[in-house]
Amino acid sequence: MRVQPLKAKSILATGLLSLLIGTVVSYTNNDTNLGIKNEQQASYLLQAKNMDVLHNALKKVRITPSHELSIINSYAVTVSDSQLKALKEYGDFKVTKNSAVKLSGSIASASLEQVSVVNKIVNATSVHQTSNYGAGITMAFLDTGLRQMNGLRSDVYGLQKTYGTYDAINNKPLNNDNEINGHGTHVSSIAGNSELDIHGKPMGVAPNARMVGIKAFDFEGKGTYADIIRGIDWALQYKDRLNIRVLNMSFSGPPRSYYWDDPLNQAVMKAWQNGIVVVASAGNKGPDPMSIGVPGNNPYIITVGAMTDNYTPDDRSDDKLTSFSSAGPTVEGFVKPDLVAPGGHMRGLLPANTRLARSHPEAHDGDKYFTMSGTSQATAVVTGVVALMLSNDPTLTPDDVKCRLVTTAQPAVLKDGTPAYSVFQQGAGLVNAQSALKSQQTQCANQALDIQKDLTGEQHFGGPAAMSENGEFYIVDENGVMLNDGGFIWRDGGFIWRDGGFIWRDNFAWGDGGFIWRDGGFIWRDSAYSWNDGGFIWRDGFSNTDGGFIWRDGGFIWRDSIESEVAVNRWVSQE
Repeated sequence: MRVQPLKAKSILATGLLSLLIGTVVSYTNNDTNLGIKNEQQASYLLQAKNMDVLHNALKKVRITPSHELSIINSYAVTVSDSQLKALKEYGDFKVTKNSAVKLSGSIASASLEQVSVVNKIVNATSVHQTSNYGAGITMAFLDTGLRQMNGLRSDVYGLQKTYGTYDAINNKPLNNDNEINGHGTHVSSIAGNSELDIHGKPMGVAPNARMVGIKAFDFEGKGTYADIIRGIDWALQYKDRLNIRVLNMSFSGPPRSYYWDDPLNQAVMKAWQNGIVVVASAGNKGPDPMSIGVPGNNPYIITVGAMTDNYTPDDRSDDKLTSFSSAGPTVEGFVKPDLVAPGGHMRGLLPANTRLARSHPEAHDGDKYFTMSGTSQATAVVTGVVALMLSNDPTLTPDDVKCRLVTTAQPAVLKDGTPAYSVFQQGAGLVNAQSALKSQQTQCANQALDIQKDLTGEQHFGGPAAMSENGEFYIVDENGVMLNDGGFIWRDGGFIWRDGGFIWRDNFAWGDGGFIWRDGGFIWRDSAYSWNDGGFIWRDGFSNTDGGFIWRDGGFIWRDSIESEVAVNRWVSQE
């Protein structure tokens, strides 16, 4: 049963509880119906093209689902092997383990000085000077929850801006979420903190944007596919009512299938298709190549890696990519991350009684600020930039937003003009809020992809990345010819360390071929290969791109164990 909204005079004034009270339905499972009390059970996602057929099958086997996930035509169930076998007798259902998920984040020592350096680095300060603080746009944070602290409760003018939190784990609304973990609160404050620094400038990137929390991760920062997908489904249901235009996903899980077969990625694609800009973290498992997690491996959405100012905010010459930032390409051959943003020693709001603050007291200032590093925080920076863009022009589609972000990003280049990092490490480069707002670019993102055909299974896609027999990653054009060096070739699959000595450059030309970099950014043009179902042969044991997909060491091993976790990104050292 879907949650049906009630009429409310002012959702901001009364909160989510008044909007949803009396409308949330909980499911409980009667697992004694088939006499299987002593059988071990596991959680699965069942998908079918026709949910009525699946619903009838569940009724016949007398199984009550724990989650209804209509966004992907799915139910989540906890069943035994015998129950699962009985269900399959009533239809051809796709069965996926309801995998666990973790969040992203890292730790650092605290600093008592409250100065907003992030907005300066990404040129958001220039946007603020035009009185654009992200008003009129709602940012949703799918995370561990959202505490309504000062700075998150109201905007820079003192007006209330936070709706509350939808608890996707327990399927209920919360006006005031007493978040225990703290990750969600910290991440959301990077994007939307309205408190002023010592110079009178807002700490957050989009301090006047409205906010809503979607709790899908528990106090340990762990979640399941079912809870996360239910959270995405909820965001889609209330997109128009709350004007949810951007969804922040600061977590990562190991890829278990191709992006189009992954239920979480299917839900993410539905959100994107329906007008929600999805911003996801690359993950904190770098510097190894092919370390991008789910949902960051989704080719449609905006995937964010992390850079750091190296503790010298006024000296850009020693900036560098963080060593923990996950790198591409994806197994399907797509270039990821799409761009990078500040993610080192990020200062944000966090109550002292949260799990994170208690676990790492050295990173807390003793009041309400906490310092963390990670692609989680970098993702929140870009989410804030997206809110500024949509506040400036609400007509932008998700593809338009991605197009303008990547075509205005600033790649890191050496003094001789060559790239400081591979495209698989920095994507298009450092996000630039002011340039993204000024851009008039359109039709330069996801142009070779078709999200509708991807979702229906009619057609799927591979990217332009390949790997040679000696372990070099490179880009090929539409004819399969390797593009020249200059950021496209990643030798030995290794991470290039750059401790300064480069600049973030505008108007950098990466070269031509299957796609073009323009104005410091990346424009896809015929850079994705399409595949019809049954139109190609999967082969193990090759190290190049046979049909456009990257394999190594006898084939890629998918991690499909129920024990594999999707969670907030793992802790990393401060950079």
